[in-house]
Amino acid sequence: VIGDRRPSRVLDLGTGSGALIADVRSVAPSAEAYGLDISPPLLAAARMDFAGEKGVHFREHDLLDALPTEFGKFDLIVSAWVIHHLPDERKIRLYEEAFDLLEPGGLFCNMDLVALSTPKLQRRALEVFASVDDEEDASDQPAPVEAQLGWLRDAGFDNADCYWKWLATAMLVAERPD
Repeated sequence: VIGDRRPSRVLDLGTGSGALIADVRSVAPSAEAYGLDISPPLLAAARMDFAGEKGVHFREHDLLDALPTEFGKFDLIVSAWVIHHLPDERKIRLYEEAFDLLEPGGLFCNMDLVALSTPKLQRRALEVFASVDDEEDASDQPAPVEAQLGWLRDAGFDNADCYWKWLATAMLVAERPD
């Protein structure tokens, strides 16, 4: 929900099996949704889960590449557990591209891993989220909350903030000005 209105068009970056699309459509059943993901098996699962549903579209896409523009503008762009795999330079460009794809008043919401300020906090988070013997995922490239909020503001977003954080997990939300 965006203020008192429900999104009519949503873009899910790194959609996986489409769980976020399902969540959005549970409160906005008529929302047209587009899901992008790099994994053909996950996209196949998403297509099967949404078989017969009108207005839900999936496309194979690597987020290292520029976001597609041919789908038009969106009221809501969401992502979960994906953007932290991108290098910081790509995160910055992705935030700029997301801004350009949002309608005025639209929201960008990213639930993701973030970098912590000290090695001790990073170890604590690893202990909480994984067994002590596990190592961090080599593809993880989380950035600090403060840096990401700055990048969102630099891209043109208003009201960029961290709505929720626990250890290395955070929900970042930003609004495209009206």
